[in-house]
Amino acid sequence: MRVLIVEDDPVLADGLTRSLRQADYAVDCINDGAEADHVLAAQGYDIVILDLGLPKIDGFEVLRRLRRRGVKVPVLVLTARDALQDRVKGLDLGADDYLTKPFDLPELEARVRALIRRGQSGGSSLLNHGALTLDIAGRRATLDGEPLDLSARELGVLEVLMMRSGRVVGKEQLAEQLYGWDEEVGANAIEVYVHRLRRKLEPAGVAIRTIRGLGYLLEKAPNV
Repeated sequence: MRVLIVEDDPVLADGLTRSLRQADYAVDCINDGAEADHVLAAQGYDIVILDLGLPKIDGFEVLRRLRRRGVKVPVLVLTARDALQDRVKGLDLGADDYLTKPFDLPELEARVRALIRRGQSGGSSLLNHGALTLDIAGRRATLDGEPLDLSARELGVLEVLMMRSGRVVGKEQLAEQLYGWDEEVGANAIEVYVHRLRRKLEPAGVAIRTIRGLGYLLEKAPNV
């Protein structure tokens, strides 16, 4: 899952980035509203964590422009402003949740999980595909009811494929969901993760099909 943090406090931004990456999210970070507006007009994210007191363009305007473009990405407003009118204004402009500084990181991570779950899977934390079940909130998968041993990257690839089950997902799309801008992606990294997943899933009749020149498709094996 890909997260955009828009926060001009470098210490807080760094802390949030580190925390969410440790939780296996791909994280990009921006420190001013104008750049955030530009990036959000060009790229897609699974959630945006948005400060209000930003240079150049404030968070309210970033949010207003985002919703005017019809983008429905979940937005968690993160701000030191605790006045009721500011909270109401943010929610009226299309924010999905509101967290006032200072806050505890576990609470922020829980809210991020809840918003992503709500936005991507209709509120349920469980995704199912045949014998395969993925718990998004708990970050674990089972196959035929048995725990599936997956690395963080393998789990990330599986999550993206299950979210888009029945649709082709390109390598670039997978890389965008798994890595932030400043993280180096090996040329064959995605192929390696997909190969490892195949070996673990195919014995239970769940297959990842390669669509030459396009990407990967999660489907049941032909003999199931």
